[in-house]
Amino acid sequence: MAQGEISDAFLGLESHLLKFETVSRATQMATLEGAAARDLSPCDNHAQHALMLLEIPLADAALRSGAVQEFDQRVRSIEARAKRTLSCTPQDSLAWLVLFGLQNEHGLLDEHAFDLLAMSYDTSPNEAWIAVRRVVVAIPVVLSAPEPIRQKILAEFQNLIRSGFVEMPARSYLNASDPARALLQSRVEQLDPRSQKLFSDTLQKLRS
Repeated sequence: MAQGEISDAFLGLESHLLKFETVSRATQMATLEGAAARDLSPCDNHAQHALMLLEIPLADAALRSGAVQEFDQRVRSIEARAKRTLSCTPQDSLAWLVLFGLQNEHGLLDEHAFDLLAMSYDTSPNEAWIAVRRVVVAIPVVLSAPEPIRQKILAEFQNLIRSGFVEMPARSYLNASDPARALLQSRVEQLDPRSQKLFSDTLQKLRS
């Protein structure tokens, strides 16, 4: 397959995965192994995004099943890919978010970790494709975040609902702790009536 065709294929895969659509484990494994064999450029952002999004669920599955060695291997691979991507494209908001997610996975919610999350916000503050993923990662840590980051998390949660991207904020709201949910509810109550109703209807649908 020509390089241009490979890039187009990864662009389609990235688009598929960013919509939270899934692929089979066999496809995940075959794509990752094929990419390793081709030695794809770290500057091919679409390919690197797709590969990170493919490998993250494999790492999660390994963690849940207690496959510690595979989990560590996957985490190292994802971290290395994110860092290579940033070495080529320092403004890559997904790579910054992935690195924050890995720190969070290890329970390392220190100032450095939140700096990584801040970089994700700063490099892509108004794009829904990353915001819907970021809200899922950020809401669980909103109470631990430094105040400036906390305000960004809450504002993005609110803006997603206002813009009609309601499902992921609603899911994050339902999974939040009671204190975090109270904080989120205060932001929902600041929205216009149409947005509040859309959010309420989405919560009801998810609960049913």
